[in-house]
Amino acid sequence: MSAGKQAKTLMIQGTASTVGKSTLVTGLCRIFAQEGWHVAPFKAQNMGLNSWVTRDGGEMGRAQVVQAEAAGIEPTVEMNPILLKPEGNSRSQVIVMGRPLAAMEAREYYRNRSHMLSIVEGALATLRAEYDLVIIEGAGSPVELNLARHDLVNMRMARLADAPVFLVGDIDRGGIFASLLGTLMLLEPLDRERVKALIVNKFRGDLALWRDGEQLLSDHSGIPVLGTVPFFQNISIAEEDVMALDEGTAAILQSSHHPGTGLLEIVVVRLPYLSNYDEFDALASDPRVRLRFAADPDEFPSRPDLIILPGTKNTLHDLAWLWRRGLVQHIRSCVQTGSAVLGVCGGYQMLGVRVHDQAGVEGAANTVEPGLNLLPVETYFAPLEEKVTQRSQVQLDPSSAYGLFSRLQGQRFQAYQIHLGYTQSLDAKNDERTATFTIDDASALDGSLSIDGWCAGCYLHGLFENENFIQGILSALAERRSLSVDQYSYSPNFNRQAEYDMLAQVLRTSLDIELLKSLCGLSIHD
Repeated sequence: MSAGKQAKTLMIQGTASTVGKSTLVTGLCRIFAQEGWHVAPFKAQNMGLNSWVTRDGGEMGRAQVVQAEAAGIEPTVEMNPILLKPEGNSRSQVIVMGRPLAAMEAREYYRNRSHMLSIVEGALATLRAEYDLVIIEGAGSPVELNLARHDLVNMRMARLADAPVFLVGDIDRGGIFASLLGTLMLLEPLDRERVKALIVNKFRGDLALWRDGEQLLSDHSGIPVLGTVPFFQNISIAEEDVMALDEGTAAILQSSHHPGTGLLEIVVVRLPYLSNYDEFDALASDPRVRLRFAADPDEFPSRPDLIILPGTKNTLHDLAWLWRRGLVQHIRSCVQTGSAVLGVCGGYQMLGVRVHDQAGVEGAANTVEPGLNLLPVETYFAPLEEKVTQRSQVQLDPSSAYGLFSRLQGQRFQAYQIHLGYTQSLDAKNDERTATFTIDDASALDGSLSIDGWCAGCYLHGLFENENFIQGILSALAERRSLSVDQYSYSPNFNRQAEYDMLAQVLRTSLDIELLKSLCGLSIHD
């Protein structure tokens, strides 16, 4: 970008949540990057539990990380300056420019709107000074009339960036005419003029039979239909939030049922505040595994080889939920019959003897809740200002190379941490069991491993995004059952890049990209 010149912009808005805005932005980022544009994604405010840690330790929404990867650039917090992580009861942890600000109720957050707007403006200005093109993503619907005065992410951003808007509707859920035309009708006249074209997403069936529908949309709206994107399940793009898991669980499970042995049964416990579940995408795609997300004992296989307690935004709430659902007893029973257990972050905290919340971070002050008692550790929550967010290179401590980790000795893995508090050993004689992993060449230690080696926990997210970690874990599980698993080459990063290319090709085939560029004044790349 030449000095003093701002990047051009375009914006994708939708008629509702989960209509496919994030995926479309991802594909467009890839298309423009393929054509030589220095392009960046932007979403002023994101709400979700899937987050990521940037190179400098900032926390941001996972969707914008995926979009940045598709654009071939390093993610930065300017791409998602505000991240809201729901904690329940209308409260969210507010992350501003990668750092935790406070836990706020909706009313308190809205009172700070002018301050948040100035932060968003600054972040967008930074991106527009650095890139040729910024593709902006909206949130939910732009016509939530009762919340219009609080808007920070839809038409307010379009006006701020003077961005042409493309409105997306989901035909798979039905009511495509009402959703697209109704949204246009409810927009303010000047905002309606910003909408340059419509996009129909998630179409199943014979496109030839739908062409009249495109014409009807164009006739009734007075603007063109950019195209119709087919419903697809053969391309795996990380979703923005756990709500997508509710709708997409079947697809996730099907992805592990391609030709292969499927010898190993792995369960991820579907916690109410499940976070960063996309870190298991590579595991779900491994043909040696049958992976399922389970929220009830009867959803478990008869004998799971591995039970994963994943990360959560609310450990105490989800721990109580485990007790109520009978899952604590069921997991303990599975352990007795030979299942391994691995806890990640909040899941690690739950595996211990107790969880202490002296400061009332997640509940009432001085709360102490019993854990699953599968690891001799206890956890103490810390104030928000002590939140840990960092990316690291980690290595298994030699003393922990047994049981579940028996095949990981001497190997290095990329991982990241996002957590509040610390976990310490209750067993003074065996304190080395809280040093499962060494972090950044032994600058810190993390994790715990049971005496028999088949119950483990750590604060490290992203381990299952390492091919060698997956191979080591699956080999140990198979060996325990006197089975063997073939080496299966899976490079998560390489495969993600291939997925982005496939997504770009789908959009090139189904959308009029030249018309989009013309409507945005992007016909000439300068």
